[in-house]
Order: sequence, then C-alpha cells, then structure tokens
Amino acid sequence: MKHFDVIVIGAGSAGELISTTLAKAGKSVALVEMHRVGGECAYVSCMPSKAMLRSANVRNLAKRLVELGAASQAIDLGEDKNAFEFAARRRDQIAEYRNDAKSALNAVNAGVTLFRGKGIVTSFNAISVEEETLSWTDLVISTGSTPFVPEVSGIETIDYWTSDQALSVAQAPETMLIIGGGPVACELAQIFSRFGTKTTVVEFGTQLAGKEHPKIAARLAENLRSEGIEVLLSTEVLKVERVNENQCLVHLSNGKLINVDQLVVATGRQPNTKNLGLEELGVELSETGAISIDEKCKVSGQEHVWAAGDVTGIAPFTHTANYQGTVITDNLMGIDRIANYSAIPRAIYTDPPIASVGILPPFDESDGYVSAEFELANVSRTSTDGELGGLLILTADPINSLLVGAFAIGPHADEWMAEATLAIRAKVKLSILADVVHAFPTYGQAFEQPFKELVKLCPNNSD
Repeated sequence: MKHFDVIVIGAGSAGELISTTLAKAGKSVALVEMHRVGGECAYVSCMPSKAMLRSANVRNLAKRLVELGAASQAIDLGEDKNAFEFAARRRDQIAEYRNDAKSALNAVNAGVTLFRGKGIVTSFNAISVEEETLSWTDLVISTGSTPFVPEVSGIETIDYWTSDQALSVAQAPETMLIIGGGPVACELAQIFSRFGTKTTVVEFGTQLAGKEHPKIAARLAENLRSEGIEVLLSTEVLKVERVNENQCLVHLSNGKLINVDQLVVATGRQPNTKNLGLEELGVELSETGAISIDEKCKVSGQEHVWAAGDVTGIAPFTHTANYQGTVITDNLMGIDRIANYSAIPRAIYTDPPIASVGILPPFDESDGYVSAEFELANVSRTSTDGELGGLLILTADPINSLLVGAFAIGPHADEWMAEATLAIRAKVKLSILADVVHAFPTYGQAFEQPFKELVKLCPNNSD
C-alpha cells in the first residue's frame, strides 16, 4: 500500500491548486482523477462559454458599426452558421481542445503523483483507485458537480444536451429550447441566439436567475426578449417526445407545444458525492448531497478530511473553489486560516452582464436593511459607449453603516463591481465609500449617488 501525506480526490480547479502547491512545498501528494485534470471549467464550462460569449458579443457589436460611427456602411459578416463554426474553432483552441495533457504534465512536474481512475474510500485512512490501494494522512475531496437532469416524461428518449455538449458542438441548431433560467441557461440562450438559433428559455420559477435581485432579473429578461429570445416564466416542461431523427416536441404547462431541433437541460448542478465510499468515514451529506465543512474547510466531524469546491455546496463558482483551495493548503502547511464567504462575487456573463456580491435576496423586513438604486443610463460613459444602460442596487446595514449587498446589470458590471466586493469584505464605512472619487467618465461613477443616499439613511456614519 502506497502512503501519501495528502490524497486529493478530484482534479478540478481546487484539487489541482491544492495538490501542486503542497507538492511544491515538499509534501507527498497523490491526485486522483477519472476525467480531466483542470476540471470542467477549463474544458467544457467557464472558458469555452466565455469564449463563445465574446465571439457572439463582437458579432453583435459589428452589426452596429454604422450606428456607433465606426463605418459608413454595414459590412457583410457572413452567414450565422458559418460564423458559429469559426467561433467554435476559437473556443476549442482556448479550451485546449478538451485535452488535459498540459495540465496533467504540469501537475506531475510539480511533484504530484497522478492516478487516473475513480477514488473510493475503503477505510478510515485508505482509498482504492482501479487496482491500487493508497493510504493517507490527510484526505481532500474536491470532486465537483454534475448537471442536474429533472424528471420530465420522455426525456430519456431525447438526445438532449447539457451545457457540456452545448459548449462542445461545432454547429448551431436552427431551433433550441432550454429548460432552466439560471446563469448557464441565460448565457447559452444569448450565445446561440446571436448566431441565428431561434431560442426559447423555459423557467419554472417566477424570474430568471432565481438567486438574484428580482429587479435585476427582470432587466435580464427584458434584454433577452429584446434580442428575440422567447422567455417563458412560471412555466414547466411536462413532457418531451421525439418527432423524428432531428426534432422533438415539447409540452409546456401553459398548454403550448413547441417543436425544436435541440433540447438543452440547464437546471443547475448537483455535488459529486455518490459512490465515493464516504460512509466509511461517517461523513453525512446534506439533502442536496453536499459535504458540510467548517470554517477551515475541514469536513464536519473529521480531523483529517477536507473538502473544497462545488462538492461543498457553498457558492459553487470556480473562484470559490480556488479560495477554499488556498484555505485548505494553508491549514495543511500549518498556517491557521479560516474562510470568509461574506463577499463572494457572482456573475452572469450575458451582454450586458449581471454582477452581485453580499447577502442574497429576499430580505426580511426585520433585518432593517436600507437600499438605494441608480440607473446606469445616467452615467456619461453609457452615452459615449452607446450602451443600453442598466441598474445598480446597493443595500446597507444602517446600524453599522456598512454595505452588505450590491446588485447590478450593466456594461462591464462584472469588472467594476469589484469595488463593492472590497467594500463588503473590508467593512468599509459608507461615509468613506461616499467620499471615493471615480474617474470621469467611467461606470464606477454609478456608485457615487446611491452611496450618498445610503449615508443619509444610516444613523451611524462615523469613519
């Protein structure tokens, strides 16, 4: 039996970071992965989606060349389907053609022992990987998540896509229906719609992006509809059936029948915790299958078992996984560190994007929070850029005079909302935030008026 100081099950962003950092620090580390080193984000998720969004956004912008004064006449951009194929080639190059050879080699060169296969816990300090048994002093579980597929009558008969397939194909379908209205669904809808696919989004809830502020979500729905995307809220997919080799018929709860070439399931993700042998350690899972961890990212009730990333169910983003990875790494190297999730940013990379940070709506009136809003159409940069505008909502704790939440939709919001992230994490007083000078003209100026309004609403404004 081979023994390692640390065994990491799952080579996603967190697992890759933890294993390579610890190996470089001199620890013996085994990294166990049955798919790709680097996880989903690099190959079939974050990177390919952002690459496709960029291509779609540039194509959309190019159609406005005359409007924006960049050309005296419109230019021929070619057919949508051909442009999609070129975008897909660029996407695949950025995503390393879904080949993890480079990442795997980097891990091995860092001193990591890489095992290909599924890691299963067999006892309190051992796992099996294929034909081998490995023992550990510390175990890290970073197995990520997989797309959740809802129970819909007939769906098993349909060759549906999850985001993995949607972000790997070389050609766009003529028509598409997306089940779900979360971040992934909205991004996919805009990508394919801007390349000519007639797209419908069906969301069971009352708004898109269910965890975001309702007013922000409403703007998102308006933006998508303005581009010709059909957005159906409070609607359920009851049944799907195959019509022929290329099409399926979707039955909706509103009585509508939609015939589409491609069905896409984007109804969220679920933690990868099944069949890992965690019961051997006495690890109890939440109702969603997530692993409960403490403030040091140590698995609840365990002394030498840790978890990071989507598998914990905490703010399931790549940047959260990386953050948790650094917390675990420090603790395993003797540096006492706890995680702080008060200011984990969220983003939906549509055009324009949504960006949020801090507490999640809805807010209880008993919390006593106060809010201020600002229309981005009133920022001078919106006019010079020829953008649609947007909305910024700031929420504060009036007792402590601190920003606790920020929600926005608008041009480059995913970048300039970093100011709110820092303000919440560092607990900067509102009086200081209201006194910050922003360059003119920038979108960051949108903060100035609502911060001043919040200062007036908060009794405790001392620096």
